[in-house]
Amino acid sequence: MKKIFKIFLWVMIGCIVIGTFIFLYLNSMPEKTEYEIISPTIGNIDKTTVLTGKIEPRDEIDIKPQISGIISEINVDPGDMVKEGDIIAKIKVIPEASALSSAQSRVETAEISLNDATSKYERNKILYEKKIISKEEYETSETTWEQAKRELEAAQDAYLIVREGVSKYNESESNTLVRATIDGLILDVPVKVGSSVIQANTFNDGTTVATIADMNKLIFKGKVDETEVGLLSVGLPMDITIGALPEVKPRAVLEYIAPKGTEENGANTFEIKAALAVDSLTQLRSGYSANASVSLSQVKNILTIPEGVVVFEGDSTFVYLLKPDTGDKQEFEKHAIHTGISDGINIQVIEGLDTLSKLKGDLIRNK
Repeated sequence: MKKIFKIFLWVMIGCIVIGTFIFLYLNSMPEKTEYEIISPTIGNIDKTTVLTGKIEPRDEIDIKPQISGIISEINVDPGDMVKEGDIIAKIKVIPEASALSSAQSRVETAEISLNDATSKYERNKILYEKKIISKEEYETSETTWEQAKRELEAAQDAYLIVREGVSKYNESESNTLVRATIDGLILDVPVKVGSSVIQANTFNDGTTVATIADMNKLIFKGKVDETEVGLLSVGLPMDITIGALPEVKPRAVLEYIAPKGTEENGANTFEIKAALAVDSLTQLRSGYSANASVSLSQVKNILTIPEGVVVFEGDSTFVYLLKPDTGDKQEFEKHAIHTGISDGINIQVIEGLDTLSKLKGDLIRNK
């Protein structure tokens, strides 16, 4: 029994050794590589580029006060529609002490002058009626009296303007009323009741009370790389895609290409603007991030091949042609071709191939 067990054990060891040698021999044999074979086709190539940017109003106006003071009333909220001339806010004037004192002094002086002119006028009137003074002297005193009254009214109005910013003669057009300068949508109201505001002058731009935009005139504003800007021209149609509204596909026409580029992260870019079609403005808001697809060049009914089968070496391009009459064995030869435009998937073949050629691509997977 022990003898049979020993014989069986040696047979098993022998089988394992022989099997190991067979396995190693088979794995050492070179694997047969078989490539996918394709043929050139007749098709169309549309080279496009995608530009990133934003949807913005063509006209966005910052409304600033014509007088410094404190906001006492705000009549609009972001999202409200306004007409030109509508009152957006009211300002309470905080008068400057020296200006207020000067205006008050003018009023007091005018009152003194009026009192003096009134006395002289009333005295001369009595004397004129008694034929003691001439008519000319009486009319002169009357004119002086009228002028003194007008000066007092002017001084009082000036004092009112300094103190409250409102003229009693033109209250409806007061500088304390901040009005809309265009028809449009209120985009932002960056101030609150009680906020201090200053008017624009030589030293500052003034406080923005509200921002208004005409949302019927929107544009796409983006940037294009210097390698592609030469392929663009004013009037090109653009397809706009908005991330927040994927179902909305506005149409636009390129209307502006900046003549000067700006450097960003080591690359030169040029600003472009495209006008959105009026019937494409539904649901759009200022500030939406968007992409614009532009067709740079297009060719039709030309010979094309997948760009993945092309070998690029410097300024030269090659493909591998399948040799004829090689039976089951795939043999290829390197063949130079002249290529045209590419859309990133297919590339145009200008010279070097015909529709019956068989190609092996440098990046094609094995079957």
